[in-house]
Amino acid sequence: MTDINKDFIDETEKRWYVVNTYAGHENRVKENLERRVESMGITDYLFRILVAEEAEIEYKNGKEITKMHNLFPGYLFVEMIMTDDAWYVVRNTPGVTGFIGSSGGGAKPFPVSPDEIDSILRRIGLGETVVNVDFKVGDTVKILSGPFSGMEGKVNAMNDQTKVASVLTILFGRETPTDISYTDLVKADL
Repeated sequence: MTDINKDFIDETEKRWYVVNTYAGHENRVKENLERRVESMGITDYLFRILVAEEAEIEYKNGKEITKMHNLFPGYLFVEMIMTDDAWYVVRNTPGVTGFIGSSGGGAKPFPVSPDEIDSILRRIGLGETVVNVDFKVGDTVKILSGPFSGMEGKVNAMNDQTKVASVLTILFGRETPTDISYTDLVKADL
């Protein structure tokens, strides 16, 4: 191991690692690992276990449907201090097929870089949701909630960063632009 790698990996530091699992079994493996952490008494070395999922909200026929989308099928993210015991417990959890970044032969894996994990955490957003809209500028939409609930209007502009559309509604006989969240709009059936 070169001096650069020794500087990069401090075995007493809490870092994120990528664990390989059977695809489609990520949540089951996460539950198994959480139980093992408790039962084997390594809560001081293994902290967070994440399945990188984000919520996708779709609107079909005026009904909101929320689906979870796994961004990295077959992988878990584990925040841990890479001790021999913690490494052993994770590797030998049912459903775990290995660590990403380990060359095998007993070599411990390399952690995920802080920039990469920060990007992933922001993306799964700890609150961030992806809203799939079925309307565009020029379409007629129905407002689902708020003070304008039930009204229809034409989409004048859309801001994908704030997830807000400017909708032209008729108020007091005049066309008036109103900012409405994407989640409160659905394409009107004409």
